[in-house]
Amino acid sequence: MDTPNYQPSNERYSRMDYRYCGKSGLQLSPITLGLWHNFGSNDDFGLATRMITYAFDHGITHFDLANNYGPVPGSAETNFGRIVKSHLRAYRDELIISTKAGHEMWPGPYGGNSSRKNLMASIDQSLRRTGLDYFDIFYSHRYDGVTPVEETVQALIDIVKQGKALYAGISKYPPPQARQAYEMMQAAGVPCRVSQYRYNLFERSAGKENLPLAAAYGSGFVAFSPLAQGLLTDKYLNGIPPHSRAAGASIFLNREQVTPEKVETARQLDRIARQRGQTLAQMALAWILRDQRVTSVIIGASSVGQIAENIEALNSPALSEEELNRIEQLLP
Repeated sequence: MDTPNYQPSNERYSRMDYRYCGKSGLQLSPITLGLWHNFGSNDDFGLATRMITYAFDHGITHFDLANNYGPVPGSAETNFGRIVKSHLRAYRDELIISTKAGHEMWPGPYGGNSSRKNLMASIDQSLRRTGLDYFDIFYSHRYDGVTPVEETVQALIDIVKQGKALYAGISKYPPPQARQAYEMMQAAGVPCRVSQYRYNLFERSAGKENLPLAAAYGSGFVAFSPLAQGLLTDKYLNGIPPHSRAAGASIFLNREQVTPEKVETARQLDRIARQRGQTLAQMALAWILRDQRVTSVIIGASSVGQIAENIEALNSPALSEEELNRIEQLLP
């Protein structure tokens, strides 16, 4: 049902400095709201609506989905489509909406790989679930290790040429396959404009190879899991809370990953952040965004307050050389 009374803040674009996505005219908010968790059919739809409208009111225009986000898989797209219809339909052209395909989504041999069959079926399903006419960005969610890169990339090229997406991207591709994808897409006149990788203070490998490679081919870089599933927040500084992700049966963060060494490192990083007048999460985001080759970081949120805290990271002073050296000495 439409909610015509919703009016976004008139100040939303004065609150955010946007970054160009590689060598393109596409600009992204440096903070992206990811719908990986807390936007599915098992979650509070009213809260999801408040988080999305708060984000938009404060200049976040980029919303990141995938076909399997939920739970139940597909339900995050369905719920997001409902919110766009009821609150944001008049502002569709101000939004950058991305989705992905390539992880397990439906039974059988074509339901979770990088084949043309999977990508073509997936984008049609995603368009139906969201009720959108097109996506701004459509990603191959992963290189599956079997499907030839040429097959996957040709599907992405065709999706853009068919008007189902405006831009194509890749996620989690190893450097050799990423290079192959960049070159093939460039030759076809549909250059890869967005590359998405896990990147944070604890997991920095993407910054050594994937980030420079993306920049060399004119692709923007979007970092996911910038807070290491909560390890780079104050949540685990004093152990594992009873209702946290690590305390449950999450496949994304388990007790074994919350090691004493990581907790101690997080505590010391937190001390540096506090000396800067920041939370650990804010400093972790600022550390990633200090590199202008990074277009945006994808945050997850379970409350409006978390979004507000993360946006505030954009107002922090630049990390000094001395602070960067102190941070570097703490990390393996």
